[in-house]
Amino acid sequence: MRDIIIRPLLTEKMTGINESQKKYGFVVDFDANKIDIARALKKKFEVDAIEVNTMKYKGKTKTQMTKRGRFTGKTPRFKKAIVTLKEGQTIDIFGEV
Repeated sequence: MRDIIIRPLLTEKMTGINESQKKYGFVVDFDANKIDIARALKKKFEVDAIEVNTMKYKGKTKTQMTKRGRFTGKTPRFKKAIVTLKEGQTIDIFGEV
């Protein structure tokens, strides 16, 4: 079985949303659907997801000019999920005791 939840989104914007609206962000497997994400959250964190919103991001092409010529590369594509939990439930992302 593949890992559906890859890592939490720890950005300034997600921290603000987490504090005000009690939503959590995760980078998830690109092929995972909303039902898979909700089941993975229940299994891993033992919480119930009320709503799961997903966004897919394409990889960008990047070029860099150096003395040796032009180098072209690509950033990876990824999918992120914003999850709203049931009232009173939280996820301890930082592992604080």
